[in-house]
Amino acid sequence: MQVEFFHDAVCGWCYLQSPRLRKVAQNLNIKIVHRAFVLQRNEQEMIARFGSMQSAKDEILRHWQACQQHAEQPERFNIEGMRAKPFNYPSGYQAALAAKSAEILAGQAGHWQLFDAIQTAHLKENRNIADTDTLLDIATEQGFERSEIARLMSSEPIIHAVESDNLRARQIGVRSIPSLYINNQRLISQTLTQGEMYTLFHNLNKLEGALV
Repeated sequence: MQVEFFHDAVCGWCYLQSPRLRKVAQNLNIKIVHRAFVLQRNEQEMIARFGSMQSAKDEILRHWQACQQHAEQPERFNIEGMRAKPFNYPSGYQAALAAKSAEILAGQAGHWQLFDAIQTAHLKENRNIADTDTLLDIATEQGFERSEIARLMSSEPIIHAVESDNLRARQIGVRSIPSLYINNQRLISQTLTQGEMYTLFHNLNKLEGALV
């Protein structure tokens, strides 16, 4: 089974879904393909969506509160810490470039490793993941070569890869994240518990077996 996982580093629901999916995928031997789905690319798009950068921060932190209520480990969310930070709420675009760069260097596992680290840096440690130096620091902490990630992040192939993922999302009808696209057939656009994922994948396996 192959599952395409559409996500954005600033998405609190993706922060819940990613570790759950990792455990299920390991146990069921599911191939995960990571797809960038950038909600807003820059501050201009955030202002167009939310009205102002302050409104963006306020609304997104309300989303964090909802996510925290469904978290196995609520302490992974540092809401008041982010509220107190002086920088504007970041876009996930630069993080997508960094994760795609890690994918070039270390495959899907590398993408997932850096994506999860960036999410933790953002939602728990409240670091500014719109800042390239911050992203390079996170990548270095994860064992990636800083200069290689920096070179790749600004390269045309990586920019194209992020664009291609977003195009893929539009083609199959992804409108919200996290989304899972299973075996090029079924799109699930909601945050699932581990139990719900196990049930979903087991049922799909049974269905496919019955159709063979």
